[in-house]
Amino acid sequence: MATFEDVRELSLELPAAEESTSYGTPAFKVRKKLFARLREEGDILVIRVDRDERAALIESEPKIYFMTPHYENYGFVLVRLEAVERDELREILIESWRLAAPRKLHDELRD
Repeated sequence: MATFEDVRELSLELPAAEESTSYGTPAFKVRKKLFARLREEGDILVIRVDRDERAALIESEPKIYFMTPHYENYGFVLVRLEAVERDELREILIESWRLAAPRKLHDELRD
């Protein structure tokens, strides 16, 4: 089970990542582009994903990943923090960061 503190710690390890807000909730951005935010419920994370991979995530791990109609036309998926393990959370945050970050920052990322 991951917590928002895990999200904060892992996100801020990423190059040029900053804590901010989005829609009144805590969020993480890279060069002002959102890559993750906490939803109002407090236990659901919104992360940027490749729209082609989103369906596969939801199908393979429906207890972790899901979507509401609001996000159908956007490149985001919802993550249940109570269902995701820290290692997987780290992987999805890195991928989300990569989708938002300028290419020149990618070389600074240490996997």
